Amino acid sequence: MEKLGKAFILGCLVFGGVLSAEGASLKAGVAKVDITPPAGVRMWGYAARHTAAQGTLDPLYARVLVLEVGEKRLALVDLDLGRAFGPASIERLRAAARQSSGISYTLVQATHTHSGPVILDEYPDGPPAWETAALDKIGKAIEEAHAHAVEAQLGTGYGAIYIGYNRRRVNPDGTVTMFWTNPTHVPTAPVDPTVSVLRVDTTEGKPLAVLVNYSCHPVVFGADNLQYSADFPGVMTKTVEQAFGANPPLCFFNQGAPGDINAFDATTPLPQDAIGKRDWTGQHLGEEAARVATQIHTQAAAQPSLDFVEDIIPFHLRWNLEKYKHALIAALGEDFVKNFAPQIREDWQLPVATVLINKRIAVMTMPGEPFVDFQINWRDRCPVRDAFFLGYANGYYGYFPTLKAASEGGYGTASATTWIEVGAGERMVNQALIRTYEMLGRLVDTPEDGK
Repeated sequence: MEKLGKAFILGCLVFGGVLSAEGASLKAGVAKVDITPPAGVRMWGYAARHTAAQGTLDPLYARVLVLEVGEKRLALVDLDLGRAFGPASIERLRAAARQSSGISYTLVQATHTHSGPVILDEYPDGPPAWETAALDKIGKAIEEAHAHAVEAQLGTGYGAIYIGYNRRRVNPDGTVTMFWTNPTHVPTAPVDPTVSVLRVDTTEGKPLAVLVNYSCHPVVFGADNLQYSADFPGVMTKTVEQAFGANPPLCFFNQGAPGDINAFDATTPLPQDAIGKRDWTGQHLGEEAARVATQIHTQAAAQPSLDFVEDIIPFHLRWNLEKYKHALIAALGEDFVKNFAPQIREDWQLPVATVLINKRIAVMTMPGEPFVDFQINWRDRCPVRDAFFLGYANGYYGYFPTLKAASEGGYGTASATTWIEVGAGERMVNQALIRTYEMLGRLVDTPEDGK
């Protein structure tokens, strides 16, 4: 109970408890800005990629959705990047949003494209110029979304599509084999084919935003690609927007829990039609998401509400500190570790956000790469029907394997890219469930009358 108690205390320090707003109308606003860095920046995603970016294949965007009920305001920032910004940059963004627009909480998530720039938690000489410029642009986008917010109504819908596979194969003898691409599209498990869609309309029924929540690594491009690209999520968003005709909504790709899920045509070499395979992946997901989104009928809530909280939960390093440092160097190389690996320490403080909209749409976040079972588990156990899971949110702390996967081994479970203690993912899901029940008023702070 000691660790759980600390989680509650630290969570309260962030916001003073759960923030809730009821009794006012729901308003929404959107904005989009180009955050593509210039050429010459080292790229995220593959330790084997030693050459900096040489250009741009397709732009990297930040998409912003602001939701407001009364004075409680939530900004969701969706980034075409490999990971969310580091703690200092996120706090800078949050402070700017509070000052310019009265934003109560800013949630920052990345799509996890492996064709974006490297981002670090800490920079010896401060953040690079491109990141500083991006933060300024995003801050202005949040301000724009708030300034143009209108009364809104929501609707949800669900579909299913297979564009990827589970890249871990547990053999009969208990060993694990990793396979990094699956061009024949052979089915594997576990995989979550669920396409979860949240549509935001004006009260007149004009679509403002479509949020698509799905789990799959955006890794169609491999280490030989030296141009910035949003990978298949960029194609997906365009496909959805085009389905709405002349007045399209802004489409978001909200990455789920793809820690063990690759796109079928992962790491396709450029000469083998990597661009065409990226487009196939994005179009297939986009067509299913568009089918669902265009059939959603949004409705205004009788009593709009907006609840959110970020808990800061303490965890320990999984490994012996000195042995882990040596393992990092062996796995990634001394130069890469020196310049791009996380600052390794014994203890960590990880943010987990929980959001509840209109008492019926729940969102939870993890700050890294969760295995797909966590998303399935969250949706199965969540007390409301509409349960969205966002990985790569509010920071990056490596892979979060399930207990079972951690005991089996393989990349993402027992490798140098996994450094938080075993059981972290399970604790984070449980914490979000507790918060959701609290927001629903089904867990309270006063004991029942024993009589």
